Amino acid sequence: MPEWTEEQRELRAGIGRWCEALNEGYPEREHAGEFDHDAWKLVRESGVLGLPFGGQWGGLDQSLLTTMGVLEELGYRCHDGGLGFSVTTHMVSAGVPVTRFGSAALKDRYLPGICDGSTIGAHAISEPDSGSDALAMRTTGRRRGDDWVLSGSKTFVSNGPVADVFVVYVRTNPNAGPLGVTAMVVERDTPGLTVGQPISKMGLKTSPFAELFFDDCVVPAANVVGRPGSGFLVLDHVMKWEILCSFIVNVGQMRRRVDRCVEYARGRTQFGSPIGSFQAVANKIVDMRIGADTAGRWLYDTAARLERGENVTIDIAISKLLASEANVSGALAAVQVFGGNGYTTEYGLEAELRDAVAGTIYSGTSDIQRNRIARMLGLGEKKTLERT
Repeated sequence: MPEWTEEQRELRAGIGRWCEALNEGYPEREHAGEFDHDAWKLVRESGVLGLPFGGQWGGLDQSLLTTMGVLEELGYRCHDGGLGFSVTTHMVSAGVPVTRFGSAALKDRYLPGICDGSTIGAHAISEPDSGSDALAMRTTGRRRGDDWVLSGSKTFVSNGPVADVFVVYVRTNPNAGPLGVTAMVVERDTPGLTVGQPISKMGLKTSPFAELFFDDCVVPAANVVGRPGSGFLVLDHVMKWEILCSFIVNVGQMRRRVDRCVEYARGRTQFGSPIGSFQAVANKIVDMRIGADTAGRWLYDTAARLERGENVTIDIAISKLLASEANVSGALAAVQVFGGNGYTTEYGLEAELRDAVAGTIYSGTSDIQRNRIARMLGLGEKKTLERT
């Protein structure tokens, strides 16, 4: 785990000071499934959105590790899991690809708004028929002079109903495999782009989903992120950041859940004793603590290696798998520790459990992560017997 400097500790404490206001009205927002623009205004004022971006665009010039440290504290202090998810989606899905691969013109045009949150960002990858198989995407982009013309649709677009800009991944060469995908910035009011109605979902209710529809949507060639055909390179970089930043928020949530369960188990009595004295209850809380600490170590260690330029492909998969599944098991255990109270909406634990399930699906499902790890262990090749 990182040894935080005084400056980093101050940044972590700084986001904590905003969270009491962010938590106001959260249960009602969660019940209604609403994105709260007033809460987003507070997030903007906190400065968290500009953490990893350059000062020339209004950012704070912080490292990946420092950014993660602040996001972990956001997860610990802010009860609104959907808002935390929207924050990381905005920063990583739109800001990270533009700052890493965008032209100077793209950076100057979009990063100031991304840094201060006046422009809400999202990205569009998944499609109705392809799911986690990004190579099977059918949304196309065909070159026409100085423009690209997009046709197709995307789904499960986080922040979609409220986003101002989208980084969209489309197939621009049907015969080039991974080298046939291109990323480009598409503004919400671009003719030919239609944003569908919000998609109702199980958890993360305050972070809205939507479909996008492209009907001969004309995008300037200058809006390509990187170069044509480099979309998978962009996506690979973005997904590393997405996993590290999204799931470190979950680690903060897991830490808060452990603290709540310890406090509850000490004060709640059954059969004349605190329930924390019962081994069955204590063991659940111990496992929750181990899960939170293990996930945090993997995420921070992987981030440190990524910043050193090392290959972290397998580390990212393991980190994502560990953190997402520890979050689900910990949230379920917390509901059980609180018993009947945990099952009520008043205590908020059932909402945390619903939120946690999403982490085993987005950014590559648990099965996809296991398959990826297996391939990197040399277990992915299928052999067939030849007939003689």
